[in-house]
Amino acid sequence: MNFVALDQVWVYLSGNPLLSLLVTLAAFYVATRINILLGRTPLLHPVVISIVLLIGFLLLSGIEYSTYFEGAQFIHFLLGPATVALAIPLYDHRERVRRLIWPVMVACVTGIVTAVGSTLGIAMLMGASRETLLTLAPKSVTSPIAMGIAEQLGGIPSLAAGLVLLTGSIGCALGPWIFRLMRINDPTVQGFTMGLAAHGFGTAQSFSSIGALAGAFAGLAMGLTGLLTAFLLPLIVALLGI
Repeated sequence: MNFVALDQVWVYLSGNPLLSLLVTLAAFYVATRINILLGRTPLLHPVVISIVLLIGFLLLSGIEYSTYFEGAQFIHFLLGPATVALAIPLYDHRERVRRLIWPVMVACVTGIVTAVGSTLGIAMLMGASRETLLTLAPKSVTSPIAMGIAEQLGGIPSLAAGLVLLTGSIGCALGPWIFRLMRINDPTVQGFTMGLAAHGFGTAQSFSSIGALAGAFAGLAMGLTGLLTAFLLPLIVALLGI
């Protein structure tokens, strides 16, 4: 009788959007605890661990992704306000941003050309297909923008999102080591570099590990890089004849 009751409860919950919301929050909490126990290593970022946990849950439970997203979309909706909220620390440091606006713009364009050019160049030398090249090209911008760019260019949006997560994890792992190696101590430079190279992951790490000033410039770099990439990437792809 108890098994019947539990089965009925599960049938009810599996079709309820609130289950997806609860599971998502629980997965991120568990992932955060795991990351702390592992010394906060950026290679196992809570977001990456959460994705693995959620994939395992969906496979074991047999719940379709479309059903899961009915509840998870509430968190997805908050991505927009969270991104807009990055304007608050930028406003607090608006004078510094205004003074550095031209170096920031030049650095963004240089970073985009370097990231896209090196990625496509290596992939082309290794014989990657056109679809793979167009999927790899936007790997250095935040996931929603990368997915949109990949889709418009003819790449694979879901794979592009995975590459973005991998890029962010590697950027967070190598960034602090490179700063120490090159003796870069300015939080403005550190934050901007992390936002440019590791997008959302780098921005979060800048806020938590470096400070508000670094986080502000990381958010600025992430936003500008996403915006400029949407315009520059099709031109780069056309120039390379892909």
